[in-house]
Amino acid sequence: MSNEEKNINDKMAEEKQKFIDSQPTDEEMKEKIIAHLKEIYDPELPVNIYDLGLIYNIDTWTDEVSMMKKAKITMTLTSATCSFSQVIIDLVKSIATRQEGLEDVEVEIVFDPPWGQDSMTDEAKLAMGLL
Repeated sequence: MSNEEKNINDKMAEEKQKFIDSQPTDEEMKEKIIAHLKEIYDPELPVNIYDLGLIYNIDTWTDEVSMMKKAKITMTLTSATCSFSQVIIDLVKSIATRQEGLEDVEVEIVFDPPWGQDSMTDEAKLAMGLL
């Protein structure tokens, strides 16, 4: 490898590291995703899907190729027959288009454990008149 090639490789590695250092950590990205989830409301209820307790898990990581964040959100729905399920899922997936540095959001829908009112935050219970 010539000195010129080594200098180019060093510069590329330096620029890559600068880009990585400017990106949010996995935990910071998770917090940004939660903020977006709190803006998505179940069309049939006056509560956002996060406070409703529909989100079971959020995993974030950096893609090795693009160096961008990716996320997998494991969630449920209030019922398996929810008429707005695809709308809610599409809104969750679309967080990637609204959050800088987030390349992709994968959504996994599970029904075990089943959703129940005990999954809701106190704010959600209050909004629904359950407290």
